[in-house]
Amino acid sequence: MAISVFDLFRIGIGPSSSHTVGPMRAAGRFLQELERRGLLARVGGVRVELCGSLGATGIGHGTDRAVILGLCGERPETVDPERIGERLRCCRQEGRLPLSGEHPIRFHPDRDLLFHPDVSLPHHANGMILTALDGTGRELYRNTYYSIGGGFVVDGKEAAEDRLHPGDHTRLPCPFATMDDILEHCRGSGLPISGIMLRNERAWRDEATIRKRLLAIWETMQACIRAGCRHEGTLPGGLGVVRRAPALWRRLEDPEEGGRPDPLRALDRVTLSAIAVNEENAAGGRVVTAPTNGAAGIVPAVLRHYLESVPGADDDGVIRFLLTAGAIGILCKQNASISGAEVGCQGEVGSACSMAAAGLTEVMGGDPAQVENAAEIAMEHNLGLTCDPVRGLVQVPCIERNGMAAVKAINASRMALNGDGSHFVSLDRVIATMRDTGRDMQSKYKETAQGGLAVNVTEC
Repeated sequence: MAISVFDLFRIGIGPSSSHTVGPMRAAGRFLQELERRGLLARVGGVRVELCGSLGATGIGHGTDRAVILGLCGERPETVDPERIGERLRCCRQEGRLPLSGEHPIRFHPDRDLLFHPDVSLPHHANGMILTALDGTGRELYRNTYYSIGGGFVVDGKEAAEDRLHPGDHTRLPCPFATMDDILEHCRGSGLPISGIMLRNERAWRDEATIRKRLLAIWETMQACIRAGCRHEGTLPGGLGVVRRAPALWRRLEDPEEGGRPDPLRALDRVTLSAIAVNEENAAGGRVVTAPTNGAAGIVPAVLRHYLESVPGADDDGVIRFLLTAGAIGILCKQNASISGAEVGCQGEVGSACSMAAAGLTEVMGGDPAQVENAAEIAMEHNLGLTCDPVRGLVQVPCIERNGMAAVKAINASRMALNGDGSHFVSLDRVIATMRDTGRDMQSKYKETAQGGLAVNVTEC
């Protein structure tokens, strides 16, 4: 199956790609199927069952809100974050929702949206069941969906056929399943990794469109950084986490502060960008999955560092950076997972760190072997990272974790660039190790809020 870079970098809303964006898309697929079967006008009610990790941490991740919005016909790419609260209040107060935006049905969230944290569906930890009922309560249509990370969704049939690595059947000029495949294409063509990716992307769309869409992705990332630096206050959810990005931004922009010698100020700016993005994500703002929402701050922070710190950095470098990062994300998606509920945070922050390290290494002049080395170093030193958010909110430790991983990605790139590309462990082996480590990890450390910091932090 062929995966495009635009399958990894998607515009959506926070706080979670697997628990917010994916369920909203699943609800959209459910509506499409009702319409295809000619059932939409006969629907009088809908029952939603959130299972496994979606049931355990769905409230903190906004899964209930996302499904309701999806049933109303909203899409992650276009929903207005400023209007979400108003739409949800109307639904709860009136006990009704406009199915697909225009067909009113009865819907009481407390009765019709059920959380089953102890129910494990067979194919993935992020499972949900949607059932359409007629006016008498009789079942019209029912389907199971799995949100498998990064906003990707498969239904029960696709999951049963082991189609948990979505994509399409487009024939690519440079197909790859491993990093070794990519390196072989590079050796045969003399192209960098971004060049191989560009060749493949042309199988879907022309180069001008590719460039335009990648720059639009980058502009959305930058807008998210700016919004995170501007929005003051406390994050929602009850933990009382105060936004730190605005104060840090003011300090770094202070002329008096900037006049003092500090060789590490550049790292503060990297941390600022990562924190700003993930505070916006935690507040339900517009973000880009990179490759997930929980790890959305790492790639933008490192890409902004490139543009601010490297003489001659330009839009062409942005495009090469994102294409190279996308190649690594595709490998992680195909050969392991980018879902915290499946393999822990090593699959989210670890993958993003590896992607950012690879992208930076290419635009800094690294050859394909050095790019692989950077990606391998970054992933290797995130192995075993658990996903244990306090109260199921994408706040503690998620926001700081993005800042730490962004700095780690830069360090991994510099280590690789200071070498000749030769290294002992291949990226393919590290990705396989991430997959195996995730399988061995106890479920309480995989986005269930049943272990780690989620149970060991005293809430005040």
